[in-house]
Amino acid sequence: MRIEMPSPSGEELKAARLKAGLSQVDAAALMGYPVQTGSRGGLQSRTWQALESTGDPRNMPGPIFAMFQLLTGTHAEYTLAKKDASSAVNAICTPTAE
Repeated sequence: MRIEMPSPSGEELKAARLKAGLSQVDAAALMGYPVQTGSRGGLQSRTWQALESTGDPRNMPGPIFAMFQLLTGTHAEYTLAKKDASSAVNAICTPTAE
């Protein structure tokens, strides 16, 4: 199975963040990007700001963007689902026909 995971433009990333109802700081924290105190005392993420900027050459890598969409429930095709622990144990303990 092959899943396309293109890097988003700054506008696409911002639209996805807004669709998820997150601030830049919340989105950055969710994805493990650094968050720091800004010059006015509030929190900010310069990394996330750069990723959303149309003038910055950096883009979020496609697989990380796909994970962001999965974590926020905004992916167009896929959703995350927690594995049932009992089925995982059964899968390990149940022999398969070969």
